[in-house]
Amino acid sequence: MTNKKVVLKFSAQNADKPIIYHLVKDFDLIINILKASINPHKEGTMVLEISGDRYEEGISFLEEQRVSVLPLNQEVVRNEERCTSCGACTVHCPTQALYIDRPSMEVKFNDESCILCLMCVKTCPVKAMEVRI
Repeated sequence: MTNKKVVLKFSAQNADKPIIYHLVKDFDLIINILKASINPHKEGTMVLEISGDRYEEGISFLEEQRVSVLPLNQEVVRNEERCTSCGACTVHCPTQALYIDRPSMEVKFNDESCILCLMCVKTCPVKAMEVRI
């Protein structure tokens, strides 16, 4: 079974269609929405984790619907040498992928829980959180 992370870009013409519903119902895919946003012009972006045996068929369907599909080829990594365990990043992490370990009071990073929101990259005062492509 294929399990991949992708970025979908929707135009104003297809942003209001039940496209994700069809991925689940028609192609029996398991969808985990990691991040989603829509701007005032009705253009949208979604970061999805998609798994299922009919992954390729689902991607073809998305392309037929004129949804841009890009592989997610970046990851957030923690530079442990640079990190001072100040905890500034943990406050902004929506999934608690970054957390303070008790009683050691060290910042820990569970990359499996990371949804690539990049809030940690923006808030880390010593730039210990980095994006790797």
